[in-house]
Amino acid sequence: MTTTDIAQGRRVAVSGLTAEPIDTFYLEAGSGDPVVLLHGSGPGVSGRANWQHTIPGLAKHFRVIAPDIVGYGETSRPDDVVYSLSTWSDHVLGLLDALELDRVSLVGNSLGGRISLDIADRHPDRVSRMVLMGSPGVGMTLTDGLKALRAYEPSLDNMRALLLDYFAVDPAIITEELVRIRYAASVETFDAYRAMFFDPRHKGNELSITEEQTRSIRTPSLLIHGREDKVVPPEVSWTMLHLLQDADLHIFARCGHWTQIERAAEFNELVANFLRADSRRG
Repeated sequence: MTTTDIAQGRRVAVSGLTAEPIDTFYLEAGSGDPVVLLHGSGPGVSGRANWQHTIPGLAKHFRVIAPDIVGYGETSRPDDVVYSLSTWSDHVLGLLDALELDRVSLVGNSLGGRISLDIADRHPDRVSRMVLMGSPGVGMTLTDGLKALRAYEPSLDNMRALLLDYFAVDPAIITEELVRIRYAASVETFDAYRAMFFDPRHKGNELSITEEQTRSIRTPSLLIHGREDKVVPPEVSWTMLHLLQDADLHIFARCGHWTQIERAAEFNELVANFLRADSRRG
């Protein structure tokens, strides 16, 4: 079963960040406790691309919502938006308000993990549990993988090389269809993608978090990392494990930055069991 088979594409207006509301695209599937999936920041990324194998697995147990965060995918990109961690976090919070969701679980991949941490830090009452997958954190440095993401110029060859060199251990998962889909999406959003990291008006690179901030976060957390991650080193999750007040860590061997794709079935089971623990407590 694929995401397309079960997820409904929806749109909602998110107000408060720009002069006009942000026309926000999101996928929704399943029923039950709400779980919001937050994608990363690679070129051509979207909720659909990032969570194509995750949505069908988690939708068996939860109401799953996977938005395209402003600047990415099919969500509008207003001219007056200023891309920054606070903007992305506030966009997610605005989406929750628009959907009348007071409290959710967050599953964040890479940038999505950093957004999750920011929301848990600033608005702990909105987050019941969170999964941080390949997430930046304390001790994060500018890796070769991140440099390659930022230096990307749209072409099929460049997209293929980027995915093969930095995202997956098993080259078999980098299909030509995946390359074409990610390339086409990267062309559509390239101006915004370049601006958020290179235009001084924006602050897309300012993703650091302090030890003090991390220690204050009480949200029950599951850290997941690929041992061979070339974008965010697994040592970052090891450091965060010792700083977060309530965190477990799972490392997948023979796995890069895409644990949710390279180890999809195991990832879904691990995440579902962690999130269901909150329901069982209640």
